[in-house]
Amino acid sequence: MDSDHRPLNPWFSIWTRPRATIQQIIDTDPTRMVILLAALSGISQTLDRASFRSVGDTLELPTILLIALIAGPIGGILSLYIGGALIRWTGSWIGGTGTSENLRAAIAWSSVPVIWILPLWIPVLGIYGEEMFTTETPRLDASLKLLFLLVGIALFEVAIGVWSFVILLKCIGQVHEFSAWRALGNVVLAFLLIVVPLLITVLAIVLAAAAA
Repeated sequence: MDSDHRPLNPWFSIWTRPRATIQQIIDTDPTRMVILLAALSGISQTLDRASFRSVGDTLELPTILLIALIAGPIGGILSLYIGGALIRWTGSWIGGTGTSENLRAAIAWSSVPVIWILPLWIPVLGIYGEEMFTTETPRLDASLKLLFLLVGIALFEVAIGVWSFVILLKCIGQVHEFSAWRALGNVVLAFLLIVVPLLITVLAIVLAAAAA
């Protein structure tokens, strides 16, 4: 809670007061809306990945949207639980005290800025349609106004994504009772815990294939 004891509205306060906001959430109900937030975040990330990878070259727009609405929430929730467990485990190596439940709250609520811009997809799809997901963009290429508008939207989303990551570090730091910089190290360790075994596996497969 803030200085005059009024409860914070986490949908707004998480932007500028992430530590106080996540502390209020874990003090009252650390499970509050975390599944919904993870599901919505998953939809947003699925749409972004589909656009970046130009999956519209092989899939129709309705199919892309259906996948985002079904697979997005599943992936978001799985990422929430896996991420919470990994960040709790690796955080304990560097002095963190947070529980998996509280860290799931930190991860979920730090995605609020990304979720806020999810409705932006409605006008974007109305303007650009399937060209948001395809390599070939004839209508976009023919209009400088549409191109500049899309660049502006992309830069705005990048800025929101960066700030969401800063909020994540501050929330993890609050839950683990250490600094945001140490939280960054915590996230890097959790990332390496996934990537290093994958790299070792791929290398082993490549070496085995080369030796065969």
